Amino acid sequence: MPGLPSIPAFCLRPRDARRGAVLTLVFLASVTAAVGTGCWDRGESAAAALVADAPEPPRATGTADREAVARAVAEAVAEGKSGKNAAQEVVSRSGDRWGTVYDQGEYAAFAEGLDGRWTGVGLWAKRARDGRIQVDKVEPDSPAARAGLRAGDRLLSVDGHAVTGLAVADVISLLRGEAGTPVVLNLTRDGADLTETVRREQLRTEPVTVRELPGGITVIKVASFTRGSGDQVKAAVRAAPPGAGVMLDLRGNPGGLVTEAVTAASAFLDGGLVATYDVRGDQRALYATPGGDTTRPLVALVDGGTMSAAELVTGALQDRGRAVAVGSRTFGKGSVQMPTELPDGSVAELTVGTYRTPGGRSLDGSGITPDLAAGERAEERAVAVLGGLGVGR
Repeated sequence: MPGLPSIPAFCLRPRDARRGAVLTLVFLASVTAAVGTGCWDRGESAAAALVADAPEPPRATGTADREAVARAVAEAVAEGKSGKNAAQEVVSRSGDRWGTVYDQGEYAAFAEGLDGRWTGVGLWAKRARDGRIQVDKVEPDSPAARAGLRAGDRLLSVDGHAVTGLAVADVISLLRGEAGTPVVLNLTRDGADLTETVRREQLRTEPVTVRELPGGITVIKVASFTRGSGDQVKAAVRAAPPGAGVMLDLRGNPGGLVTEAVTAASAFLDGGLVATYDVRGDQRALYATPGGDTTRPLVALVDGGTMSAAELVTGALQDRGRAVAVGSRTFGKGSVQMPTELPDGSVAELTVGTYRTPGGRSLDGSGITPDLAAGERAEERAVAVLGGLGVGR
């Protein structure tokens, strides 16, 4: 997810069909590459640390038992204790690294995030190597940007609550709130302490951006697969110059809605298999819609921040010979989570299975190895690959 990436993270979660929902990806909880502090994103920047410091991706996850989690919540509520805390303890003991528990308000925030909307101040943060919370970037035209906050600032406290030593998830809960409400941020910059009061706002991100390189190459950057992003990818492909090459930039993409990822893959496939997945042993499949552009030269740019649905897309395009993957090995998040409503109204996201590429590869814990390894010069290498495929001749 080049340095420590800062991305809002999502985890793969096919919803239970009995609840009338569709395959989705939601914010992952136990490990993220970083946290956009204006949006709700559980967990610490452990994924970023893995990407930056360790050559091996995370190991495959364990699973938590739904009945055991629900039983723990019921017992805690009967004793007047926190059901959410009891559930999280069971999940943590199970070894389910992607499992987590949300209260009703936290879970409701997912809907905003999946629409590319959130309420916050526009800070993107990560846990620095010294353990402190650091601003990694600031959303343009956000309350934080207007207050003059900068990447590299260290966050000391939020509304008087010291954040040094806290899990990033706890910092996020302090930063969240209703639009229009103030939040006091104490920071340090170059040894000087700063205090800024900003007001939370409803913010939006653009999941898909398009730019042109010399020679007619179209770069389609997908930041995350939020609602509408798949159709935006399709539109960008249709608008690209005829026969010109495309770079599908999935670097730092943490995932998103599975349906949107499949739609994006469909832009380059004429139907056929995108991925298979299992839910407690029940095998299922995802298929592209017919009619995609199957002849345009295509490179998929990936890195350690390419996760979940972004890995699903990359794996499909690579296995089906549709794209050359350039960059560095992807994160390796290929497990499936499913929500379970608990007796106190909270929701547990528990791992129930894994997904595989059309060629049968499981990506969980291993990720995707690109066809051509490249670091900071990945885009330059991708241009060369496209040239070898006839682009610009």
